[in-house]
Amino acid sequence: MFLTFLIFALSSQHNMVFASEPQTIRENDLFSQAAVLMDASTGRILYGKNEDTVLAMASTTKIMTCIIALEYGDPEDIVTFSSYAASQPKVKLGMAKGEQASLNDLLYSLMLESHNDTAAAIAEHIGSLALGWDTQTVVNHSREESVEAVGAFLKLMNEKALSLGCTQTHYLTPNGLDASEEYEDEEGNLQEIFHSTTAAELARVMSYCILESPKKASFLEITQTSFYGFTDLDAQHYYSCTNHNAFLTMMSGALSGKTGYTGRAGYCYVGALESEGRTFVVALLNCGAYGNQTRKWVDLRILMEYGMKYYTAELIYEKPVLTAIPVENADLKPADFYEKYKMPVSVQGDESLTLLLAEWEDATVQVKVSDRLTAPVFAGDVVGTVNISASGGYSRQYDIIAENTVMQKRKMNNVIYVLWLYLCGSNGQM
Repeated sequence: MFLTFLIFALSSQHNMVFASEPQTIRENDLFSQAAVLMDASTGRILYGKNEDTVLAMASTTKIMTCIIALEYGDPEDIVTFSSYAASQPKVKLGMAKGEQASLNDLLYSLMLESHNDTAAAIAEHIGSLALGWDTQTVVNHSREESVEAVGAFLKLMNEKALSLGCTQTHYLTPNGLDASEEYEDEEGNLQEIFHSTTAAELARVMSYCILESPKKASFLEITQTSFYGFTDLDAQHYYSCTNHNAFLTMMSGALSGKTGYTGRAGYCYVGALESEGRTFVVALLNCGAYGNQTRKWVDLRILMEYGMKYYTAELIYEKPVLTAIPVENADLKPADFYEKYKMPVSVQGDESLTLLLAEWEDATVQVKVSDRLTAPVFAGDVVGTVNISASGGYSRQYDIIAENTVMQKRKMNNVIYVLWLYLCGSNGQM
């Protein structure tokens, strides 16, 4: 049997403020084919337009390229350009086959100028490390070897995406250039996937980069830099990189962002902003074809201002201290025969949870826990749940677990208990 009780319910009316009518953004207010405003701390979508539609993502890809390079590489690594990397199309850094630079320097080339050849060189370097290859021999790679090394890097990108819950994201290139692949499904039918994501999943990746990754500080330092200059390893050429993310100076609190454009993707953008303890992420896909490059900034401002105007941070949950649960048929010592064993239990997960809520939204927290248990019970057994829900379909669940192990009473013990009672008296005293 379970006991269920509400431990907290939050809405705009908990302060005796009458909730206003829901405010929303009409689809026609945005140029983007797909768009998301996300609470980066929880992944809750505050506004979505076609947020689960799979679309090409162009160079917004490079936020994942950058974070994988930071997590798997060393900034002091020396990256060598192969003929494969050097042959990538514009926009490009322009290093020739055999030229070298530090991984750290190249990450600024990647994120500030969005150089496609740099993305390929970084991917080939990290992929070679993943394969256990000698990175000094990259310059001698055949095209097939370069493709294999880049494939190893793409595997890291796709594995990271899956670990973040991004099941509709497919990285086929490290720079965001349009690409597609064919494969056979389980029924033997030929299917095609293309380099793509959804607005919701792109926002999720950015949230990881700025808040969760062990390399988040380095990611932010790189993407917030307005200008960076460096030379190749032999100091023969100087390269200057200017950040093309206009959002950094467009709105107060801007944290990071990445632009993108290809013929298939149109203009794309993903960016993050921090304001009054709130962190918003906006992802935009296909804001229009060539010549419409300013539209993304219009959509970005609409969504960020909407979030800052209507959403406030509300503490909706703090981990409760729960009463121990009686355990039937527990194996106890004779002296405890008249006592019923009580199992201490605890909630696993966050100590607290804060959500961004608008006036017209609410959130509830429900605890569902067994009122009694039957031995055997093992430490770690799930005996209940804490369920959190909020407007818009948001939900989160924490398990309630048993802290100790108690075994089932054995039949022989019953005989021992009876003898012990006979010898000691009904009150257990000699």
